Amino acid sequence: MGNVIVRVVLEHPVPVLFDYRCDASTSPLPGQLVRVPFGKRYLVGLIWEVTQHSDVPLERLREVDALWAECPPLTAQWRALATFAANYYQRALGEVVLPALPQGVREASRWGRLLAASQIYRILPAGIEALPAALPPQATARRRLAAALHEAGKLTAAAARALHPQAIKLLDAWQQAGWVTQEAETAAQQVEATTATASTVNRLLEAAPELTVEQADVLEAIHGAHGFAPFLLHGVTGSGKTEVYLRALATLLAREPAAQALVLVPEINLTPQFEAFFRARLAAWPTDALVTLHSGLAEGERSRAWLAAHTGRARIVLGTRLAVLASLPRLALIIVDEEHDAAYKQQEKLRYSARDLAIWRAKQLNIPIILGSATPSLETWRHAQLKHYTRLTLTQRAVAEAVLPVTQLIDMSAPKRRSEAGLEGLSTPLLDALRERLACGEQSLIFLNRRGYAPALSCTACGWVAGCVRCSAFLVLHKQERGMRCHHCGWHSRIPHACAECGNVDLAPLGRGTQKLEEALAAALPEARILRIDADSTRRKGSAQALFASVSAGEIDILVGTQMIAKGHDFQRVTLVGVLNADAALFSHDFRASERLFAQLLQASGRAGRAGHGEVLIQTRYPQHPLYQALARHDYVGFAETTLAEREQARLPPFSYQALLRAEARTLEAALTFLARSAAELDALPGTERVTRYEPVPMLIVKVMHVQRAHLLLESTSRSALQSALRAWQPHLQALKIKDVLRWSIEVDPLEF
Repeated sequence: MGNVIVRVVLEHPVPVLFDYRCDASTSPLPGQLVRVPFGKRYLVGLIWEVTQHSDVPLERLREVDALWAECPPLTAQWRALATFAANYYQRALGEVVLPALPQGVREASRWGRLLAASQIYRILPAGIEALPAALPPQATARRRLAAALHEAGKLTAAAARALHPQAIKLLDAWQQAGWVTQEAETAAQQVEATTATASTVNRLLEAAPELTVEQADVLEAIHGAHGFAPFLLHGVTGSGKTEVYLRALATLLAREPAAQALVLVPEINLTPQFEAFFRARLAAWPTDALVTLHSGLAEGERSRAWLAAHTGRARIVLGTRLAVLASLPRLALIIVDEEHDAAYKQQEKLRYSARDLAIWRAKQLNIPIILGSATPSLETWRHAQLKHYTRLTLTQRAVAEAVLPVTQLIDMSAPKRRSEAGLEGLSTPLLDALRERLACGEQSLIFLNRRGYAPALSCTACGWVAGCVRCSAFLVLHKQERGMRCHHCGWHSRIPHACAECGNVDLAPLGRGTQKLEEALAAALPEARILRIDADSTRRKGSAQALFASVSAGEIDILVGTQMIAKGHDFQRVTLVGVLNADAALFSHDFRASERLFAQLLQASGRAGRAGHGEVLIQTRYPQHPLYQALARHDYVGFAETTLAEREQARLPPFSYQALLRAEARTLEAALTFLARSAAELDALPGTERVTRYEPVPMLIVKVMHVQRAHLLLESTSRSALQSALRAWQPHLQALKIKDVLRWSIEVDPLEF
């Protein structure tokens, strides 16, 4: 049959497609994975086009080494999503396409194991007789797997793996023994599973808890939507947004049993809570009808979940920001929970916003999207103001006896509040409130968004502060680990015995972190069961889930933590929230700092009183600040309107659009030189009059891992003008060669400066 030419996307920073010859008998299709020679290596790529023509002579084209025929091609709609992301975020196509695929999917050696996920294992008569006697009594997990197989007669690989982590290996061994047979799932069996799913959803709708009037009104609006319909679900904390999500999903899947839905959450730690809630209500579903996708999964788990979504077996995909690029050929509904959260913005390589890509994807597919938050981003709120989005509101908590907590501002600038037992930073009213909750058997939460023991260690004689040898940042004291650590590069060292400048041995911690707060609370309230949850206490896989479970089970009296505990979690027994050290964000150089602070504190406050009464105590030196006053009133609308007016006057987002050019170099001088030359190139380009360019400046943390960093900001009131300027600028940036410059990157719609 001869050859055809395939144009292949490779993970390469050069924005070009690479042409290869391919045997026409293999019937290559756009969207299929291939392995191709590239230089002296072999790389996995994705066929983007199949053609008969190439600008390179046919005899010079190299041949495709292997084609992954087992994997269904990625659809034209998915390829359009990747193309948009590459163009908008100013990256090469290969920097979007290949990183979006799990490593296991890109490796041919793993395909046998991945395809096993769609296999069915059926017990044979010989197995019914032999298995019970072949398994020792102490082999509980193996006996559970055998019992489930005997009872049902058959199990999918996913269902078996849920019963035993080594299920596939065991089942393969039982197959060799003649006790089990293996078969691929047929189209008829898939239809049967789909029908079962639909009936399960109908039963769910009948057995679900009664909705509030507001929830019913919201769902009526969502169910009545046709085509692209972006909804802003603005609901106070505890108003039952998750129930609305579940009802919307259930109605969709009952109406369209083969449809798929994507549910995004901002952090990995929120996925177990959502998954448990969904699975509890959808108990009769096939195991892989609901899958999770996030970076915390083992590579095999992530690849199997991706494949379940790609083949349509997964009806609901629950994940963090990377899930927005998952292949979902029958996607019919998107939900973005806590849509305001900065965690939806990727901060390296392809610096995309998952929320924004989700909105684009919904528009592309002409489907509804629900953006849920108690504190919507100002960009989203502005769209609702302009009627681009339909705003739906939940003003009351879903539990009848639960009301929004009472917020009290503790003035720390008043005549010195003396802390008890020498506890610097904990006011008497807060300690008294903690004691009251202990006496009543209720839980309390103390929010301090700073991990470690203290943010710095200083010499009391000369003022020297321990700094990182690789970064322009202070080392954080971690007393329990008996060490110092840099939170930017990970450098760690022992606690110094003396000042590096003057030799003084009297070194003192500056400020406080969650470890120091935990220690102080234990000294003041020795009878309390105290738990700290932050990035340090949840490093091991599954540790965060176990800690949150202990809180929900009532095994903890006082929970201390960072922003990890402030969002999304439903702590039914928490009636008091205390907030420490929030004032610094009021005077940040970042114009978004106040928006982040308000959202953070309102979310933290929302953990109190979800099943009844609640109280929030915020320690501040500025109790009259408008942000705190709006917070005390639970007045997000007033805060948003005031802040938007300020942004409009200053022509800041969402009334303008921004991009950052970052440069990293061995010396700061080289980084600034590169940016200055880049600025000159931009100024010389025609048609950039509508773009404002600011001067290059060093970044706030100038040095990270011995690399010096600087950036310059571009701004325009026209998104298209900014994008046009960036596209025209790219070739000039790629041609610039400055000694000691290691890398540069463009970030569109930056959230942090």
